[in-house]
Amino acid sequence: MILDQIAWSDCFIFLLFLAPQLIIHVGLIRTAACAIRALPFLVAKMPYQLVRERLRPRSQRSPFVQQATLFQDIVVRIVRYAFACIPAHIGKVFFSKGVALPFFRFRMLRNGVLRCPIFWKEVNREGLKGIYMIDDETRRPDIVIYYAHGGGFSMGSSYFYIEFLMAWVHMLKAAGYSNPALFALEYTLVPEATYPTQTQEALAGYRYVLSIAPDPSRIVISGDSAGATVMLSLLLCLSKYTSLKDKKPGFAVMISPWATIISDKNQNTPSDYLNAESLRLYGGQYIGTKASPEDAMVSPGHNKDIIWWRKASPTNGWFFIHGAEEVFAPETRDLIALLRSTGSNVVNHEERGWVHAWPVVKLFLCNNKRDRLSGLERMTEMVKERIPRTTAN
Repeated sequence: MILDQIAWSDCFIFLLFLAPQLIIHVGLIRTAACAIRALPFLVAKMPYQLVRERLRPRSQRSPFVQQATLFQDIVVRIVRYAFACIPAHIGKVFFSKGVALPFFRFRMLRNGVLRCPIFWKEVNREGLKGIYMIDDETRRPDIVIYYAHGGGFSMGSSYFYIEFLMAWVHMLKAAGYSNPALFALEYTLVPEATYPTQTQEALAGYRYVLSIAPDPSRIVISGDSAGATVMLSLLLCLSKYTSLKDKKPGFAVMISPWATIISDKNQNTPSDYLNAESLRLYGGQYIGTKASPEDAMVSPGHNKDIIWWRKASPTNGWFFIHGAEEVFAPETRDLIALLRSTGSNVVNHEERGWVHAWPVVKLFLCNNKRDRLSGLERMTEMVKERIPRTTAN
């Protein structure tokens, strides 16, 4: 199911769904105070910065602005401000089920879709929450994507990603898979819980996926940003601390991974909307008081053990997709180089001008269908190369 791009009307409806949730969960006074603090940026600073940069010669603009539409530029500037200046307990509401799910249903109606063509259900059991979706719920899947959402460990939800994830299932079906399925992990956010809770939940999710998939080799581990970190930690955990060493997934797709939680290389860039200071705050909250920032399990980029990574690597290798100007780009390149030194088959797709998690974001912000789906298409192509298609059920 591929819906149309986000329109200004969608933004207005999103705010209508958001406002009551903010009042309920944050409070009217604190919500109003946050909005008032944002006004100078929204009505003066942001328009001034926008006009000043877009009037420069193209070569003097940031790599992202060089190729961004006006709508994309405005949205990314607002997100950059929000990530740096809006507290996480407020940002968490933006991505919550109470906002994201009704907005998704509105998007379906606006596109004339009265019934979701992809079956989905909530999974809610002790130690495990998430969303399971499949093309045909009456048959066994022939491939299962296991996905963890991003959000700096402090915000985000599978419900906010539901349109992106359904689009991926749709594209896997179009690519020739008989009955693709996907499980999106709903892990506990900070400060409600810190590491190792999220890794334990990811492990419970992997056991659930194993019960669904026809074979471990037909499982694709994936995630973006902090979700990719959770999945990297899961792979390290599977190979060393569990009885599932012989049940490794077939492939991994990492979107803009937060490889090293605390790193001097995680610096602000002119293009990206992530903020290094906020990342240190959220990263520190995730690490908590029981783990060290250098612990390989909490911060996989610190693991330099080639043998451990060789054992942890999926049987058919890795695919990384990220932007060249991202805050996390230097650490991502370091991790890719290390994985390649293990002999694992690693493909890296790095694009100039992309901001953080752009394959996810561009589905909503780009104008034409080809641009919107290009990230997903590349991911699907790589999955198709590494996980054979079959008509078996």
